[in-house]
Amino acid sequence: MNKKYLSIITARSGSKRLPNKNIKVLNGKPLMVWSIMASLECKKITRTFLSTDSPIYQKIGSEIGADCPWLREKYLSQDNTTSEDVVIDILEKIGRKNLEKYNGLILLQPTSPLRKTLDINNAINLYEKSKAPAVVSINESPCPPHWIGELDNDLSMKKFFNKKIHSNPTHLGKSWYRLNGAIYIIDINIFLKEKNFRPYGTKGYIMPKERSIDIDNEFDFKIAEFLINSNAT
Repeated sequence: MNKKYLSIITARSGSKRLPNKNIKVLNGKPLMVWSIMASLECKKITRTFLSTDSPIYQKIGSEIGADCPWLREKYLSQDNTTSEDVVIDILEKIGRKNLEKYNGLILLQPTSPLRKTLDINNAINLYEKSKAPAVVSINESPCPPHWIGELDNDLSMKKFFNKKIHSNPTHLGKSWYRLNGAIYIIDINIFLKEKNFRPYGTKGYIMPKERSIDIDNEFDFKIAEFLINSNAT
């Protein structure tokens, strides 16, 4: 039996650090289009759903094949709105009966344009073979946790050095990973119960760092442009 997946791409219009970030043109395409296209090219994804609060974004997404039958309500388009809030609302609108046909839910954030259909397929394979409740994409961290700390308002580093980490020699020489925000796959019933994309038992799908850019500001955008134009991905 062919397993089917529902993908959701969340693209609100109210970005503060990089205005209209999700439709800023990256190498000839609006940013969110990269994620929509990667989803549409994945044969196991039978519905690519775009969630947005903008009629402009809705038009762009619909024209290339994303399903965007309604606009997101304002209360779900705030700075403190979580992806979980948005996805729960979408699933409720689609209806439990209509969700039964899907083997899983895939969240693809539009700020990860260098993620490939290959990555989505590989993450789905891991999800199916491992029978894990969820799979999330990660990449090797550029620095270990003992290089990272909290800085006080007066620039004091009293809280910076975590003694538990710094005094433990087993932390040295290990590989460390971070969530890269590119792919989240989860069983729909588990998501609706947990209201979280990372339930107990979640597996990590490792992506190369050159495809793990998560665009938050102009600097990130320029890195993505460089990587695409240099064919580094």
